[in-house]
Amino acid sequence: MPGTDKGAPAAMSPVRLANFRNESYSPGRPLPWLIAWMLFGLPILRSPVISYRMRAALLRLFGARLGSGAVIKPGVRVKYPWRLIVGDDCWIGEDCWIDNLELVRLGNNVCLSQGAYLCTGNHDWSDPSFGLIVKPIVLEDGAWAGARSTLAPGVTLGECAIAAAGSVVTRNIPPFEIHAGNPAVFSRRRRMKADERQPGF
Repeated sequence: MPGTDKGAPAAMSPVRLANFRNESYSPGRPLPWLIAWMLFGLPILRSPVISYRMRAALLRLFGARLGSGAVIKPGVRVKYPWRLIVGDDCWIGEDCWIDNLELVRLGNNVCLSQGAYLCTGNHDWSDPSFGLIVKPIVLEDGAWAGARSTLAPGVTLGECAIAAAGSVVTRNIPPFEIHAGNPAVFSRRRRMKADERQPGF
């Protein structure tokens, strides 16, 4: 229509991001601790020139609870180490992002493949100021988050459950189930081969 400004919105949006307030959220450590992690700890964690053991030691230094045998690859990003619990013999692949505004707990023998994203924070889409929502993420013993998979806030992967590569998981995955897709849905059961090293298994 002549004279109409095509760049102007037809109506004012009810969303008011300028009104966002985060005072109720606490990262769990004082500001100097956060600065030390962001400027010192995190860059070293992501470096390709240190060993798995050094990465594990660094995370423990900043409050993470790690079991033995952790394999932590270069490029891993952890928001807050003090909100991370990792069991024994876990693998955390290159460029995994553990965005743990809330607790993330990995059981024993858990695998996070390359680029897996564990997101514990979201926003209330019904709130005009986009209020923050945080929920923990849990991966039980033997669970596997495939490469480039995304786990949403509040998700639990049951024992030996699998989130397939590239999947977007917004609901819990029951034990021994494989879920795939966006959104992730049931694909099939996970069948485990007998361990010949254990007689009578």
